Amino acid sequence: MSEPTSGCPMHGAAAHPASSAGESIVADEKAQLDFSQSMSYGDYLQIDTILSAQKPLSPTHDELLFIIQHQTSELWMKLMLHELTAAIAHIAQDDLPPAFKMLARVSKIMEQLVHAWDVLATMTPPEYSAMRPYLGASSGFQSFQYRCIEFSLGNKNAAMLKPHAHAPERLALVQAAYAAPSLYDEALKLIARRGITVPASHMQRDWTQPYVADAGVEAAWLQVYRAPREHWDLYQLAEELTDLEDAFRLWRFRHVTTVERVIGFKRGTGGTGGVSYLRKMLDVVLFPEIWTLRTSL
Repeated sequence: MSEPTSGCPMHGAAAHPASSAGESIVADEKAQLDFSQSMSYGDYLQIDTILSAQKPLSPTHDELLFIIQHQTSELWMKLMLHELTAAIAHIAQDDLPPAFKMLARVSKIMEQLVHAWDVLATMTPPEYSAMRPYLGASSGFQSFQYRCIEFSLGNKNAAMLKPHAHAPERLALVQAAYAAPSLYDEALKLIARRGITVPASHMQRDWTQPYVADAGVEAAWLQVYRAPREHWDLYQLAEELTDLEDAFRLWRFRHVTTVERVIGFKRGTGGTGGVSYLRKMLDVVLFPEIWTLRTSL
């Protein structure tokens, strides 16, 4: 019996043909490899800037996970606001097809954020407790982008402006979302323009106030749902809103369960009741009549 060759069978002489084959494929494709005079992938995406933005304050291994979880969520929220703001503008202009696309994208972004909690849930209570003292009073509760999303979806609350008073540029963005008609407000104005009666109280109201459900608004949406072929685009809009709120509820719920799993019922770093506060937020309904009308169909 001959002696076995030493080393890994995937190395040695066999490695050279594979390497050559790989080089040949790249050469055949004429891929650009020299970026000394042109923009590369990393240049376009500013990868160096992004990857240098994680600056853990503690010596713990798990803080990097915590930082990246929240930074990536903020990037997704930036895109969500981009799409949501554009969708609201298109609805205000009676231009629904682009709005449908944008709202569908917002719902998918929320699904992405729901799954992101699965990664953070791998952090155990002792691991979080080791880094928590380094967070100070910082909390996701203070995210200005999240607050803009809440305001754009109609959950208005003047007290939520205060956490951003120390940062004038951020405050201006949050104030703009607070003062503007919400997505649902624009949807109601749209169905009114289509000749469906919407209570005047909901057409001429203070946009900074929380939305209050109304039987007259439910009756307006019922007209749409009872004759979907006649009001197809309004019917589709209502279903896009349903999809969006459904995804948003899942996002909130997954947030609650992750926080409870990691810190139990301790108070949040931002001073809220933690899980108790988040559970209250589960009861907030953004587009109430689109849900309640289903009982009457």
